[in-house]
Amino acid sequence: METLTTKQKIFNFPLTKIILGLIACLLIINIGQFFAGKLLLQTSLDKDYRNLIKGIIVCGLALISYIDFFKYYEKRTITELAVKGLARNLIIGILIGVVLQSLTILVIYLNGDYEILSVNPFSFIIIPLTIAFTAAIIEEILVRGILFRIMEEKLGSYFALIISALIFGALHLVNEHSTLLSALCITIEAGLLLGAAFIYTRNLWFPIAIHFAWNFMQSGIFGAITSGNAKTNSLLISKIQGSEFITGGDFGPEGSVQAVIFCSAASIILLALSRKENKIIKPYWKK
Repeated sequence: METLTTKQKIFNFPLTKIILGLIACLLIINIGQFFAGKLLLQTSLDKDYRNLIKGIIVCGLALISYIDFFKYYEKRTITELAVKGLARNLIIGILIGVVLQSLTILVIYLNGDYEILSVNPFSFIIIPLTIAFTAAIIEEILVRGILFRIMEEKLGSYFALIISALIFGALHLVNEHSTLLSALCITIEAGLLLGAAFIYTRNLWFPIAIHFAWNFMQSGIFGAITSGNAKTNSLLISKIQGSEFITGGDFGPEGSVQAVIFCSAASIILLALSRKENKIIKPYWKK
């Protein structure tokens, strides 16, 4: 058996991997965002299209930085971003996100708290589309690709899932109109669901697709607030007003009880399937 040096032990330690991975990816993302923004300002493009192009560039850099860094660091093929099965993961993931968000809004509508005031031109979806796919790709790479995946290697699927979900929920506390309750909602409905999606497929494209569709349908189509952030342009101009228990209040539908229930059900199904197919990783002390 090969004996590892102190240096090798330090660099193989999960926390070291997580910290260096986050630094490398965030550094490339922020530098790319800065220079892409500066260059695009020199063009005559409309602001919305500049942001769209910048979002595509930044997402590309996020993917490249993750693939190159961990390919070199862990000396392996980055199968979690493989092209094989890409269409299937994206299509099924998007369908899940669309259905879950639509069900959430449907409950608000049936309760008499959702009203469509008017319909905007199709071009109004550009901003929420950009925000949705940028947030989905970057957040899934950082949280599921780096944080969860590396923790799972030592702590196992369940412990890594709980810890990463709590961290994901806590990160939303900085958002406007966020509360401990809304952060807990995010922990359960997004942190657990997206982690479970990764466990089941072992592929980041699946949680990326769910994350994107959930956010885009919420803000880009239904005209609701996403995670307490200010409203963006949307296809539908809507009015959501009523019990915070059902509408989520100023935080948006993500803070509603039905969002937690629907997403929890999806998480349980994915985890049950993962367990049935022996995709759950045991913690190192049980191996």
